[in-house]
Amino acid sequence: MNIAFIPVRGGSKSIPLKNIKEICGKPLVYWTVAAANACENIDKVIVSTDSPIIESTVVSFGFPKVEIHHRSAESATDTASTEFAMLEYARQAEFDNMVLVQATSPLLSSEDLSHGFEVFNQPDCDSVLSVVKQKRFYWDIAEDTGNAIPVNYDPFHRPRRQEFEGFLTENGAFYITSRDDLLSSGNRISGNIRSVEMDEATAYEIDEPSDWIIIEKLMQKRIQTEAASQLPDFSHIKMFLTDSDGCLTDGGMYYTENGDEIKKFNTQDGKGLALLKEANIITGIVTGESRELVSRRAQKLGVDILEMGANDKLPIIRKLCEQYDISLEDVCYIGDDLGDLDVIKAVGIGCSVPNGIDIVKKSAKYITKKSGGNGAIREVADLILATKV
Repeated sequence: MNIAFIPVRGGSKSIPLKNIKEICGKPLVYWTVAAANACENIDKVIVSTDSPIIESTVVSFGFPKVEIHHRSAESATDTASTEFAMLEYARQAEFDNMVLVQATSPLLSSEDLSHGFEVFNQPDCDSVLSVVKQKRFYWDIAEDTGNAIPVNYDPFHRPRRQEFEGFLTENGAFYITSRDDLLSSGNRISGNIRSVEMDEATAYEIDEPSDWIIIEKLMQKRIQTEAASQLPDFSHIKMFLTDSDGCLTDGGMYYTENGDEIKKFNTQDGKGLALLKEANIITGIVTGESRELVSRRAQKLGVDILEMGANDKLPIIRKLCEQYDISLEDVCYIGDDLGDLDVIKAVGIGCSVPNGIDIVKKSAKYITKKSGGNGAIREVADLILATKV
């Protein structure tokens, strides 16, 4: 059995309760726990802590592989080594191999850990550590003279960066060893040691507040890149349709003192629909309600299609596809409730708003970041338009 061991103590002098301080919207420890939980090579994720607050935070994540280890106060002091905590657990638990994961390296991914186990499982490998390659020139100070002396290059034959192989630097993200070797050596790595190279950005660990700022920026960039790579392909969309209540509006029902019903629409959504029309995308509203308010809004927006009282939407949209000589695959539709479910499943890109019901969101290929009535239509319109440039 392979376990991930993540030691997170409550005490931290540089950043109080650092391990549960939010970074990119989640507690710091969340990111390494999530990476370990997602790694297929890992059977259990042991979070070792002395803090009830950290324990409750980790439990709230709901990851299925996670177990809490209550480490001793002695192993959680400022002077206790990480090996102290590892050995404390190893002496009381049965497992085959341990990957030590440090919560201060939130850029770690499950792919990095899988790569680590691939190397660890090779013949004649006893342990693995994660590294980054850095092309830097290192100097030291001579004890006898106090002069600066080069460590890894000849200043009189300074290599160009592209010709310099660089050196591997331990980044502290993870280490893999067997339980037997850990207990016999008392160290996180021993025997025949192999390395796994990670992205150079992972050289940063969170120890000081300045590290936090740098890593959060790097994480934001990675999250944005990953989100963009997971977007559906909107390039083939020829028709854009939306429900009204909960999508074009916030789903609220507002009444004046005279009992007149009013609805809240969003001007950015209106501009998004106008831009789609300019890009020759067919636009329309397909809704189960029959309200003069919706009719007036559709007229002002200048949409190509308005279907009201549409209790069974999919047959209507099939007919619209025939009328405009396009396939369902070329349709993008946004909905939020049960009446939209069949359409969302059938069209090329079915979307939901975050205020949609769970079954609709689970069936959608894309869930908008903005809620209905607050720019959700414009968000999807911009994604479609970005492919037309």
